[in-house]
Amino acid sequence: MDVAGNLEVSPMARKTLVLGGARSGKSEIAEKIAGSFGPDVIYVATSPLAPGSDSAWDKRIEEHRARRPPSWRTVEAPAGADLGGVLEELDCPLLVDSLGAWLAGMDGFRADLDRLCSAIGARKSAVVLVSDEVGMGVHPSTVAGNAFRDALGELNRRVGMTCEQVLLVVAGRVLPLAPYPLGGTW
Repeated sequence: MDVAGNLEVSPMARKTLVLGGARSGKSEIAEKIAGSFGPDVIYVATSPLAPGSDSAWDKRIEEHRARRPPSWRTVEAPAGADLGGVLEELDCPLLVDSLGAWLAGMDGFRADLDRLCSAIGARKSAVVLVSDEVGMGVHPSTVAGNAFRDALGELNRRVGMTCEQVLLVVAGRVLPLAPYPLGGTW
């Protein structure tokens, strides 16, 4: 963001990954970026509303819906969905929120990252992807928690390598991350 609070994004970046912790503001930042691509954005929701199952989660989903412009369309890609296939099918600007919720619904946190990264890389239209940055916070106390943290870390790293722009949102502040050196490899 500049000193006036305006979000500065690379005008050349058509593939952006927005990372951040819980309630960091990552979704709002991603929505601003996606909105810059015009009124015809498809919001790919990876955590569909399940009324009554978790009222706090339902409230968060409703907050996200209320912020979206009326011209945006929503497509649900719930647990187990072939997210790479969804990205291949939709040829318009997309906002995918969030990769963490999508991964959490996968059996054993096993996702086809090759297919997902290939679909992101092949896109002609813009895509903004939101994901949780879990490796910087509280360390999980369970085997499953550790497995999820590690799987999401790998997913974020691989997706980040396919994107021209990666942003880290901390306390509502946006930090652009340096590109991978040598064209995407270390």
